[in-house]
Amino acid sequence: MSTLPYQEPLVVREPGPLQIPEPARRGEPGGPPCAICSGETRAAVWSEENWTLHPPAQGSLVGAVWLASRVHEDSFSDLPEEVASTFGPVAARIERAILSLDDVARVHLYRWGDGGAHFHVWFLPRPLGMLEASGMMLPVWEDVLPNVADSGLAEAAERWPAGSVPATPSSSG
Repeated sequence: MSTLPYQEPLVVREPGPLQIPEPARRGEPGGPPCAICSGETRAAVWSEENWTLHPPAQGSLVGAVWLASRVHEDSFSDLPEEVASTFGPVAARIERAILSLDDVARVHLYRWGDGGAHFHVWFLPRPLGMLEASGMMLPVWEDVLPNVADSGLAEAAERWPAGSVPATPSSSG
């Protein structure tokens, strides 16, 4: 049973006023530069022609990674067809690699684009037996669990079985 990581009673609050137009995000005209394109993100642990795979910084779930397109596009609908068509097979390989780590029950994919205008998808492993973090509760729990050392997050991303991710004809790394 999934639950919030907070004690009752929780109080619902009203949303704030709408901000229209919305502020420019990273990588949009008028916003800060794209962190992915400028290389300001954690180094990729795997890359190929269309994608780069990165461990998070300051995360709490060992095995979490994010996949970014090499092309600077905002969403699935913006990706060139030749890039979009490779997403499913790459995502399946990443999921298999994360599931091969110890104590992972499920892998959830999330796409949030509010911070930056460069396509990226998060792969979050739900720890085996942590049913309160099922479904949409996983990112809420991820936010309140103690962080793992960045080196531990990177080591988990780098210890995947050989061939579990980069087994595509266009592999380069």
